[in-house]
Amino acid sequence: MLGFILSGDYPKSRVLTGILVAIVLGLAFAPFLFPGAAAINTAATICIFIVLVASYDLLLGYTGIVSFAHTMFFGIGGYGVGLALYGMNPTWGAVGIGLALALVIGVVLAFLIGLLSLRVRAIFYAMITLAVASAFLIMATQFSEYTGGEDGRSFRVPEVLRPGYRPFSGPILGLDITGRVLAYYLVFVAAIVLFLTALRVVNSPFGRVLQAIRENDMRAEALGYRVVYYRTVANCLAAAMAVLAGAMSALWVRYTGPDTTLSFAIMLNILLMVVIGGMGTMYGAIVGATLFVVAQNYLQKLMGTAAAATEGIPLLPKLLHPDRWLLLLGVLFILSVYFFPTGIVGRLRSSARKAD
Repeated sequence: MLGFILSGDYPKSRVLTGILVAIVLGLAFAPFLFPGAAAINTAATICIFIVLVASYDLLLGYTGIVSFAHTMFFGIGGYGVGLALYGMNPTWGAVGIGLALALVIGVVLAFLIGLLSLRVRAIFYAMITLAVASAFLIMATQFSEYTGGEDGRSFRVPEVLRPGYRPFSGPILGLDITGRVLAYYLVFVAAIVLFLTALRVVNSPFGRVLQAIRENDMRAEALGYRVVYYRTVANCLAAAMAVLAGAMSALWVRYTGPDTTLSFAIMLNILLMVVIGGMGTMYGAIVGATLFVVAQNYLQKLMGTAAAATEGIPLLPKLLHPDRWLLLLGVLFILSVYFFPTGIVGRLRSSARKAD
């Protein structure tokens, strides 16, 4: 049964298995284990980025496609659901209409980009996707009458997902179940389903062809596989997953705007998560997203505590000042790339193979 769920792709490392089990259980029981709005928001962000990073790894890690337009599809999902809820009544019907339109637009754009651009060399394709993403960001900010411009749009969600909604009269296991908790579990379950779907794709015959194209596209073409076709389909699948991740984000944040969905900084974060977790390893999306989001949310506080504890030591408190958290995060990233060139998951799997 477990083999079917994981599509036969086991972690292949006891340490990695323990890490993955700890992360999944932590996310599954996050509202009960970590009370407070900040903790549950961090857990929801991890779930959203697991889907987003897994979808990008399908392109970069498994197909060898470097794209800078992934946040565009993320934004299409966020704007599709957000603007539908803003302009219509906050019902599940509005969510469905917005999501359906966003999926159609996202997949069609991915198809056109793939069809027109994937015949060119990798660097030119990357530049084309960057140009398209930049154009979409400009459109989202300029058409303020519809999108809210740089301010974005806040909107109401269906009643069952609102903080004031309480399906039970009393607490369960010490926790008051509100619409916010239900919204978190909607995001969590969607993330699990989408991640397992991506795992199924990369371990299918289709996924094996993608990996063959990544290793040597000319040889794959010589063997009879239509490289452009497979790359285009992979592009569309990754775009659809990114759209769904954007919809999850919109329902959770109850806001959509260029800074939260279309920013190039998000694209850089996705790249960092893929590299830290390990390219070409779906489990890397779980590890990379968790480490990065936790560091992004708690490293600054940890540095503040460390700076206060080392006040008597020369220079160290200044280096550990909370304002320098991005510097420390950059140093940690450089160290992770140096000591884990294949990512954390790749390194753990390699160590497990050597031990066997």
